[in-house]
Amino acid sequence: MTLAFFNNLGIGGLIFFLFSLAYSVIWVYCLIDIVRSDFKDSNMKLIWVLIILFAQIIGPIAYLLMGKSTKIPTTNPY
Repeated sequence: MTLAFFNNLGIGGLIFFLFSLAYSVIWVYCLIDIVRSDFKDSNMKLIWVLIILFAQIIGPIAYLLMGKSTKIPTTNPY
């Protein structure tokens, strides 16, 4: 049944499906990373969550590009 679904999509539909899947994974990764991280400013966590939620396309990309500079560096004991 699933193979028939992918056959009926065509190449454009398949590309759209894969892009949507990849975007969803990036979006969830960004939200989990924001929740688990400590930031230099106490309000940055809330600001990044709002950016991710309301700027659907640009939010995760902006976080991946600029989010690291707003985090507190952690030291790995291992």
